[in-house]
Amino acid sequence: MSTAIEPWLREILRCPACRATLRDDEGPAGPELVCTSEQCALAYRVDDGIPVLLVDEARPTR
Repeated sequence: MSTAIEPWLREILRCPACRATLRDDEGPAGPELVCTSEQCALAYRVDDGIPVLLVDEARPTR
């Protein structure tokens, strides 16, 4: 599953809520970046290869 995010950008992206790293995943609506923090665990959608890193639009995974 590829989110088509440039590798250099992918390396520096962090969760805007807690600053943890993000992992690639596939959500109900398509590709997502999911926070690796156990406490946060928010999922951010990726639209046409562009991550939408808005906490207000993130999906809780728990």
